Amino acid sequence: MENNIAHLTTDDWWVIAAGVTVVYMAAMYWCMPTPKAKRRMFIAPLAGWIFLLPNAAIKGYSVSHTLYFYSCALLMFVIMLVPVAKRVASDIAEQEAKPWDKVPLNTFSMYWMFGSATGCIAGVVYLWPFLA
Repeated sequence: MENNIAHLTTDDWWVIAAGVTVVYMAAMYWCMPTPKAKRRMFIAPLAGWIFLLPNAAIKGYSVSHTLYFYSCALLMFVIMLVPVAKRVASDIAEQEAKPWDKVPLNTFSMYWMFGSATGCIAGVVYLWPFLA
């Protein structure tokens, strides 16, 4: 099977990153129950650019590699949160309503987020050699 990931141009990665950003923004707007939580999640793409670009430049990664990491990171948040959105939203709303009480995270949500993050990281690492 031919390796098509490595054949993507930097322009292709810009389009992918823009599309992933739109998907992330829509998913987070839908998932987060309060304006405060929505604002926090909308900061992630900006923080990604602020921290990811200098780090990638220092390590000598190409723009394509940087966009790959950025896209994967945002998709990881979508995969982690969308399936358990109602439970997480309920926990967030309760915590914001009672900031003095520690609201425990739903056990299933915690395991899902940990497991899906682990799977996403494994996928990113697995696909890395095909991109290099």
